[in-house]
Amino acid sequence: MTTASTSTSRDTATDPLSLIDVDHVRFYVGNAKQAAYFYAHTFGFKVDQVADLTTGSRDEASYLLTQGNIRLLLTTGLSADHPAQEEVRRFGDGVKDIAMTVFDAQAAFERAVANGGEIAYEPVTYADEGGSVTMAGIKAYGRSVHSFVSRKGAYALDRVKKGEAFAPKFRAFGPFALNDYNAKHPCGLKYVDHCVGNVEEGKMNHWVKWYEDVLEFKMFKHFDDQDISTEHSALMSKVMASGNNLIKMPINEPAKGKKKSQILEYLEWHDMTPGVQHLALRTDDELHSVAELRGRGVDFLQIPDTYYDEVWDRVSALGWEVKEDHEKIRDLGVLVDADDEGYLLQLFTKPLQDRPTLFFEIICRRGSQSFGKGNFKALFEALEKEQDRRGNL
Repeated sequence: MTTASTSTSRDTATDPLSLIDVDHVRFYVGNAKQAAYFYAHTFGFKVDQVADLTTGSRDEASYLLTQGNIRLLLTTGLSADHPAQEEVRRFGDGVKDIAMTVFDAQAAFERAVANGGEIAYEPVTYADEGGSVTMAGIKAYGRSVHSFVSRKGAYALDRVKKGEAFAPKFRAFGPFALNDYNAKHPCGLKYVDHCVGNVEEGKMNHWVKWYEDVLEFKMFKHFDDQDISTEHSALMSKVMASGNNLIKMPINEPAKGKKKSQILEYLEWHDMTPGVQHLALRTDDELHSVAELRGRGVDFLQIPDTYYDEVWDRVSALGWEVKEDHEKIRDLGVLVDADDEGYLLQLFTKPLQDRPTLFFEIICRRGSQSFGKGNFKALFEALEKEQDRRGNL
């Protein structure tokens, strides 16, 4: 998902499903305060705002983390019957909601429901004397929700982007020494580039149609088991995009293989429930970002040195010269790929929690709008080595 807007005839305030931005990504976590420290330290996020008992939030605590135009909202329940607590019990920490800013959340919700969407929660408005935030949600695959968010007054999106209040009952978190450190040592993450979901075998096309019908997305890319396979496992993937290409949602399903695919491993450790597999975070400088993240202790997948024996020729054959330092790319273990529009650099973390579920991708685009098809074999072989270490291959 990227905020680089592509203007189309749909991209107007008169279209209820015209998307303005990725408003935020909400995680359900077991302990929001501790999770905030983890993401601040390892990925350089600013712990920006908090809503908890001290601000009048009696049922849940939420920490807003920001970096560039990325907003992560970490939420934990403050009582046993809060839905976050049950989800953490079943799934562990992970992504609950990809929330999208729209012009009118009520209208977007009504359009999506009329298109066949199932209600996750009815429209609700949080307001005070400064302004208001209206939110409404529909159910997507498995545990996942898409919320529509519209903002007015003090909570308008342009003001949130400047660091002003996210919503009623939120207050600034500071002062906080780690925020000061991160400001002086930035990781350079700018946007949520895309969000990948894992679904059960045979369900990919169902959810492709759901995105087409309910959210009025379109097909952007398609990868089959010939594209994404190794000696042991395979998967299939289709990439859905909003009408203005603002938001991209790849959907993966397992395919038949000799051994267990990473998708099936995810499902087995996610209570056999579909969910978000990874968030891809965009940077303008892959080498700086990966070096800074490695220095903070981020655990990335290990790419074999033999990968670099042929990658430069593969990218060059497509007509592109990688301008970044080749030796630094190798030293940092960064993957490189290209298509007819340019090249990209990418690298994937290992799972961010003990269950082998959610992870992050760090991606830099030099024109390419693809997803690293040429890297699939090397990447999946690296993933399979980790699966084998976990006893799950």
